[in-house]
Amino acid sequence: MTTRPNIAVFDSGAGGLSVALEILKKLHPCILTYSADKAAFPYGLIEDSLLIERILRISKNVVENHSPDILVIACNTASTLALTQLREQLTLPIVGVVPAIKPAAKSSSGAIGLLATPATVNRNYTYSLAQEFASDKQLLSLGSNILVEQAERYLNQEEVDLNILKQELQRLFDLENHIKIDTIILACTHFPIIKELLIEVIQPRQVKWVDSGEAIARRVEYLLGTLGADISEQRYTPSQINFSCTLDSSTNIESLSKSYYSYLCKHSENPLCLGTTTALN
Repeated sequence: MTTRPNIAVFDSGAGGLSVALEILKKLHPCILTYSADKAAFPYGLIEDSLLIERILRISKNVVENHSPDILVIACNTASTLALTQLREQLTLPIVGVVPAIKPAAKSSSGAIGLLATPATVNRNYTYSLAQEFASDKQLLSLGSNILVEQAERYLNQEEVDLNILKQELQRLFDLENHIKIDTIILACTHFPIIKELLIEVIQPRQVKWVDSGEAIARRVEYLLGTLGADISEQRYTPSQINFSCTLDSSTNIESLSKSYYSYLCKHSENPLCLGTTTALN
């Protein structure tokens, strides 16, 4: 393979855009297809067996129609549920996301906050990561669907209530005892999208914020390099962004693609161009 990288990124909604941005920083120019399962958002409210079926079906559709070199599952819930089955049924490299507990374990105070969806907080996989990398730390976890909803509102250019964000962060800080949290893991890909707002609402308090986006981008870069992708930087050549999404009853593919593409353009360090937009069943 000597062409520019062709990457597919999958998430339940807008959260994977935070991962897509990190990939676009590392691998410009590329072809990036973003797939959101808006029809089933949020994933935390659906039975695991149904979710696995959806994730497999949509991922296969994206692979068949866009022929990516690599598939990124930019959703903690989807990664913990379906990575094994995806790797069994698809032949391309697949990268998942996990809560960034390992880098957060460098905490100076020894108290780490974990912000995630309730499903991620309660999964055995998250507990296993904590035992492996942070067994000598206090890991204080908060599952919040509210923060996910606020991130989606932000992406849709709707009003975000800062008081709601402040209340959610206070719920996390209320778990503290005599040791203050100095590091917060954003263990849902939606949360980096509103990180600047989260920083604002806890002022004057300061913490270190950790997420897995950059590490995922490095992993994608490495795997594409082993495949022989052309990852030489051509700064003025735009990356092509495609969208392939399921839709809920209140959304059409044009408005969804416009919203997502606008976010990427606003935050990307390099030029982008809009490619294809496809509504999936």
